[in-house]
Amino acid sequence: MKTEKLLYQIGISLIPMVGPKTARSLISYCGGVKEVFEASKKELLRIPGIGEKTAESIRRQDVLQKAEHEISFMEQHDIQPLFYLDKLFPTRLKNVPDSPLLLFYKGSIDLNAKRVVAIVGTRRPSMLGRRLCEELVEGLQPYDVVVISGLAFGIDITAHRKCVELGIPTLGALGHGLGLIYPNQHKQTAMQMIENGGLLSEYISNTAPEREHFPMRNRIIAGMCDALIVVETARRGGSMISAYLANDYNRDVFALPGRPRDTQSHGCNHLIKSHKAALIDNMEDLAYAMNWEPPGQQKKVIQPQLFVELSETEQAIADFLKPREEVGIDELTYALEMSSSQMAALLLNLEFKGVLRSLPGKRYAWL
Repeated sequence: MKTEKLLYQIGISLIPMVGPKTARSLISYCGGVKEVFEASKKELLRIPGIGEKTAESIRRQDVLQKAEHEISFMEQHDIQPLFYLDKLFPTRLKNVPDSPLLLFYKGSIDLNAKRVVAIVGTRRPSMLGRRLCEELVEGLQPYDVVVISGLAFGIDITAHRKCVELGIPTLGALGHGLGLIYPNQHKQTAMQMIENGGLLSEYISNTAPEREHFPMRNRIIAGMCDALIVVETARRGGSMISAYLANDYNRDVFALPGRPRDTQSHGCNHLIKSHKAALIDNMEDLAYAMNWEPPGQQKKVIQPQLFVELSETEQAIADFLKPREEVGIDELTYALEMSSSQMAALLLNLEFKGVLRSLPGKRYAWL
């Protein structure tokens, strides 16, 4: 663990009145994280959006002492820091506009797994809801996925526990620091998850599970996944927030329908009626929508067009895609340092040329 570099990375995430977007702006203008703390007040005030109070807060640098304590905790508990500029930072989150600046991760899997599915729902599910959730997880087993949820009561913990039982990697995104597990009743499951999955948080270790942290946690769940499934939910709550965020992030959203007058299904039914989610009632529906091949079935071979002329930027995309089975648009955009709109236009043009295949979940494969 590179202590000095990490000291400033944690420090900048703790500065009052400096959120992830402002922090990225500061780092860009100053040329690095350490340089932010070394900048004079006059230099800081030249940066758009930085006022007197924020500049004074940065210059005070008392956050670095807190960062030292955090590094000590991380070393003692085998916690891995993931800064947004690091290669290991989840690629799916890199282009989410409000993604965290820094993540704290305790676990054993690659956070850039090929397929990530989020499962969310009410904290008070019906018996049917629990059973449907478990059946969905069972159906996911052959498809080599990571399941992410929020370790909360109800659908979240049902999904996590079924994953642990079946050996499916599962991630818990937390609304508090890794110094505790909330709710405490889920501590045993959380410890089991670390062995084949993990726990993820944007908060330092002693951060309590405050109410406002959980909607923030939901953007990690929505941003980390390729597909988000809502099992049961009312019209308001964390699951609906996650579903709307996933739509904003161009993720595929699915919902299990329920009876019209069942309050536990109002949210799912509303998402389907308003075209914010596709209707599914089993894993086969999800696999079909995501274009995932059924277990044991050979993929159809599509012959690409020959002798297609590519521009320099199109060739760069080709070179990145060819060694890989399929790649998400976020990973492409980040790797090739292009804007989302520029990348989307190039991919569409390559698809017209017959050398690229578009897959669900904003993913692409070279033919």
